[in-house]
Amino acid sequence: MERNSSLWKNLIDEHPVCTTWKQEAEGAIYHLASILFVVGFMGGSGFFGLLYVFSLLGLGFLCSAVWAWVDVCAADIFSWNFVLFVICFMQFVHIAYQVRSITFAREFQVLYSSLFQPLGISLPVFRTIALSSEVVTLEKEHCYAMQGKTSIDKLSLLVSGRIRVTVDGEFLHYIFPFQFLDSPEWDSLRPTEEGIFQVTLTAETDCRYVSWRRKKLYLLFAQHRYISRLFSVLIGSDIADKLYALNDRVYIGKSYHYDIRLPNFYQMSSPEIRRSPLTQHFRNSRPYCEI
Repeated sequence: MERNSSLWKNLIDEHPVCTTWKQEAEGAIYHLASILFVVGFMGGSGFFGLLYVFSLLGLGFLCSAVWAWVDVCAADIFSWNFVLFVICFMQFVHIAYQVRSITFAREFQVLYSSLFQPLGISLPVFRTIALSSEVVTLEKEHCYAMQGKTSIDKLSLLVSGRIRVTVDGEFLHYIFPFQFLDSPEWDSLRPTEEGIFQVTLTAETDCRYVSWRRKKLYLLFAQHRYISRLFSVLIGSDIADKLYALNDRVYIGKSYHYDIRLPNFYQMSSPEIRRSPLTQHFRNSRPYCEI
């Protein structure tokens, strides 16, 4: 304790105090360096935020090095600022190379700008997601999945075109670009379970979609928890959109309009009506919807 107080005394009390201050201000280079430091530390996150920060900080350290060499004539101040300038310059080049090296096919570029970028997903994270997938073409009137026949072994996201969803030949709803083709099927199975489609998905136009194999995607989730949470949010939102789309298509009895938000009302008002597999699925999911 006494040693610490003695050190503080040597640094503060016995240190020579400035008796006279310089009347003239430092040169313009010094003030420019200070402005660059202030603006540089206001940078954001992400790759482009880092480019912004390191570029302005590097220029600030360079101006400080020039100021130390020309005005102050201090070798130590010049050396430190020049070393920091070199470090910022190397970081800037490294980050710029990483951004430049990230290139995608057109479908992935459209998918990133329309779906992932608005959520704040960085390019390196999206690249990890894209490397685990493939782009597939589905021609008009060809089936992505057939009811009771196609196994659930992948997860797909429509990029272009339109998919028609039917059950027992009855139209349910459409799938539009940037919606999952099989989010309900994916969410209905555990990683160790297997299943088959209960609906038929047919291309109404020439379609392009991005597809992830089931096992490969679960391996990606295990390695990157952030990506797992991201897909959980995207799939949950997509299922909600599909359910509300079905809300306008499902009817029960005479003049009754089935509302997916009122499963108890449906069960009490028409218990004698034969339930379709889709309605049965809603009924089985009732405990999770009640408050």
